[in-house]
Amino acid sequence: MPDTILLIQMAVMLMVIGAFAGVLAGLLGVGGGIVLVPAFFYAFQTLGYGGEQLMQLCLATSLATIIVTSVRSVLSHNKKGAVDWQILRSWAPGIVIGAVIGMVAVSGLRSSTLQAIFGVLALVVGLYMSFGRAEWRLGEAMPKGVARAGLSPAVGFLSVLMGIGGGSFGVPLMSLYNTPIHRAVATAAGFGVVIAVPSVIGFLFVEMDAASKPPFTVGAVNLVAFVLVIAMTLITTPYGARLAHAMDPKPLKRAFGVFLVLVALNMLRKALMG
Repeated sequence: MPDTILLIQMAVMLMVIGAFAGVLAGLLGVGGGIVLVPAFFYAFQTLGYGGEQLMQLCLATSLATIIVTSVRSVLSHNKKGAVDWQILRSWAPGIVIGAVIGMVAVSGLRSSTLQAIFGVLALVVGLYMSFGRAEWRLGEAMPKGVARAGLSPAVGFLSVLMGIGGGSFGVPLMSLYNTPIHRAVATAAGFGVVIAVPSVIGFLFVEMDAASKPPFTVGAVNLVAFVLVIAMTLITTPYGARLAHAMDPKPLKRAFGVFLVLVALNMLRKALMG
């Protein structure tokens, strides 16, 4: 049986992480994964877990939570008619292919390598959130043909490498191709479902070493973290949404972008030291 004190410490840390991720998701419209992965990493390290597969655990568990939050988000947005089902249907096959390739890649990489990859990609996302402009455009409509065939797997692949849903890459991509922001956010939630479901199914069959495996872990997914984070985000996301309506979220988004850059740089520092 796992140590009771360890389980209590783990539960408290994960509840705080889930509450924070929920508020940010409601306030800024960012997916929880971009916060959950580094938070899981530092929490499990603090609890004494390490090894070469710790980042695999963090990425897989984050993606498991994204299944629930993305489905809930899609259903909510769909009631308002905000989901662009044509974009979602046409981009989903490529995204699924990229997500599966990403899951296989993550399964074979060391924790320090995954930390470095997360750090670089989070740096890019953080800089875009800090300095990106709503008026930037790459085209007037979402690409089709060869461009879509290349970009859609890239969205799935990069998202799994970061343990995130569709928001961090999908929303900027759709915005750059002239999709209204509310429609982009709603449709990106659908991207999150097609990223997370196939990748998590694969992660459930990954064998983990003991040093990277907290209690109640199936494959690379920690069930305690999954349940507690989902429970807390369901409670706190509405508060974040209320805050978003009470204040201008744009400066907060830029501030979060700066925060994300600092988190990314710290992750890169740890990867280089490891």
